[in-house]
Amino acid sequence: MCEGGRVSEPNAPSCPAVAHWRTATANDIDVIHGVLAAADRVDHPTWTTPREEVAETFDLSHIDHTRDTMIAFEAGGDAVAVGTVTLHPSREEHLHVSLTGAVRPDRRGRGIGTALFTWQHERAEEQLHEARAADGAAAGLPAEIQVYASEKDAALERIAESLGYRTERWFSTMHRDLTQPIADVAAPAGIELVPFSADRAEDARLARNDAFRDHWGSLPSPPERWQQFIGGPFLRPDLCTLALDDGRIVAFCLASVNEGDFSVLGPNAYIDLVGVVRSHRRRGLAPAVISRSLAAMRDAGLGVAVLDVDTESPTGANTLYGGLGFTAYERDRVLVRRY
Repeated sequence: MCEGGRVSEPNAPSCPAVAHWRTATANDIDVIHGVLAAADRVDHPTWTTPREEVAETFDLSHIDHTRDTMIAFEAGGDAVAVGTVTLHPSREEHLHVSLTGAVRPDRRGRGIGTALFTWQHERAEEQLHEARAADGAAAGLPAEIQVYASEKDAALERIAESLGYRTERWFSTMHRDLTQPIADVAAPAGIELVPFSADRAEDARLARNDAFRDHWGSLPSPPERWQQFIGGPFLRPDLCTLALDDGRIVAFCLASVNEGDFSVLGPNAYIDLVGVVRSHRRRGLAPAVISRSLAAMRDAGLGVAVLDVDTESPTGANTLYGGLGFTAYERDRVLVRRY
């Protein structure tokens, strides 16, 4: 993408193994989910992409699937690959585009992924150009395109690096056996630990944004996306913990349950977010909210807690989770192209 230059509409991908490429509509939710589910079983069999998660993206105002999602079809009409390009709605600090998608495992090694990723990259550059042209304040912001890749996915790493992406960060997936003893970590004096409740949704969003403000690659969570998360079918308020200081949320552990993952990992909960607002760090709040949530998961009959962590977190989260009984299971690299 040339500085200040015009970026043309990306051409549709081209690959001999694909009979037809087209962008997506809401009628394609099951098609998209089918490709992702097939890939999930091979790429990360301990967790799956819920259909609801795919459907929710069609309700977000900053995603236009008719321009941002490409699907590959074979001659018989079966979808074999899908890729989505998402420009984050925030115009603070930097512009951020994420690339997601998959190729069906039984159709890999035929050039489909290379063709699809090239289109995604070009569409991402177009999004950045459009954002800068539409908003004078955004014109001077740095920008990045980002894609996550399993440490086992050498093909995606190679494809991304050929287009100028470089590995900047690693994230570890960690598991915690809930049948093992869970320490009862008391909250500091003056702090009350309570479950999540819907009336605290906006306060929780603001606390999340403050807690993650200095984390690598983090941008504010917008109200629209936050409402989908806290109002969705997977969040479990009874497994979530908020730390209150005179009624204000100063730390949180938010967790969800997707029963679609039970067949491989057994009954488990995923810890979506753990954070402490910057004014209350280093007071022992993180272990307090986590330990309360772990105990709630155990009492609910769940056997494993799962989370993902930045291995270079500025808050030392990696060490914190290890001390609470979590062990690393697998890693993803984050490949980034900066502008």
